Amino acid sequence: MRIGCPTEIKPQEYRVGLTPNAAREAVDHGHEVLIQTDAGLGAGFTDADYTAAGAAVVDTAEEIFARSDLIVKVKEPQAAERAHLREGQVLFTYLHLAPDPDQTRDLLACGVTAIAYETVTDAAGGLPLLAPMSEVAGRLAPQMGAWALQKANGGRGTLMGGVPGVGPAEVVVIGGGVVGTHAARVAAGMGADVTVLDRSLPRLRYLDDVFGGRIRTVYSSGGALARLLDQADLVVGAVLIPGAETPRLVHRADLARMKSGAVLLDVAIDQGGCFETSHPTTHEDPIFAVDGIVHYCVANMPGAVPRTATIALGNATMPYMLALADKGWRQACTDDPHLLAGLNTHAGLLTNDAVGRAQGIEARSPRMT
Repeated sequence: MRIGCPTEIKPQEYRVGLTPNAAREAVDHGHEVLIQTDAGLGAGFTDADYTAAGAAVVDTAEEIFARSDLIVKVKEPQAAERAHLREGQVLFTYLHLAPDPDQTRDLLACGVTAIAYETVTDAAGGLPLLAPMSEVAGRLAPQMGAWALQKANGGRGTLMGGVPGVGPAEVVVIGGGVVGTHAARVAAGMGADVTVLDRSLPRLRYLDDVFGGRIRTVYSSGGALARLLDQADLVVGAVLIPGAETPRLVHRADLARMKSGAVLLDVAIDQGGCFETSHPTTHEDPIFAVDGIVHYCVANMPGAVPRTATIALGNATMPYMLALADKGWRQACTDDPHLLAGLNTHAGLLTNDAVGRAQGIEARSPRMT
């Protein structure tokens, strides 16, 4: 099979879909790998690294899309990229379709078989291809939140860890999953006073045990969140419903109860965001204010640390990429129902129920024979 990896064109996206190591593995499996010129530079990989791994370097994305059977990316295809996709081709990348009807419409129209990293599952009920980026985003969140809290950036001017005689920042993390756990770990490590909300009592017990009392855990409810918003300096939105649009948990009216210059950091913005006042931002222009509350809503947070993020993502995606290339998507998905869960579109059909519910489109199962 011919595997193609174009340069990412989303603003300030420096990750790359294939590492040289993954390219070498694919070549060793008998596949041809095409990588666009300079696609890996943002993550610290040169064209020479890819040629040494056996890949062919080509000049344009158009050639990648025209010649490849399997397209491997990081971020959802942008409009210019979607124009080059076609039926019979497999796209393997993050999609986040639920809040993006334009992308959904284009993928259905072109007939591409699109497999989304974020809806691939595992036997433990986890999301193995989302987890590494959730870990990165979670660990970045307190770092970015601390930056946004600085007065020069519009924040309250509060130091995360405080100093002797001055209390630390109050950090509220909504959601105790992968993002929330890593955000809490780093925020607590910075000396902040951390509270995590979740609706799973087993998860709250787990967090209490893991952190040994260094953070507070609270069962999530409207009343509990309202009380914590009154006190918060930084609120990290870390809620995830796999494949579905994120519920809005903080509404504009709630901002009036928050401290002026407090920060809302929406890690869930790729799935629509969990704050009513959120909208996607970029690393170049990451923050905006609504009613005196600073919002940080960068839609590709791990792109800020592209080398770490690319290697972590490549480690997770490589076995699935090889299965798709070795067997073809039908056989690979037949053999692995967890990979099948990643299938979002095929031959003009929407195949993910959560996306269908979000957009009012009937989802149907593909023919696997």
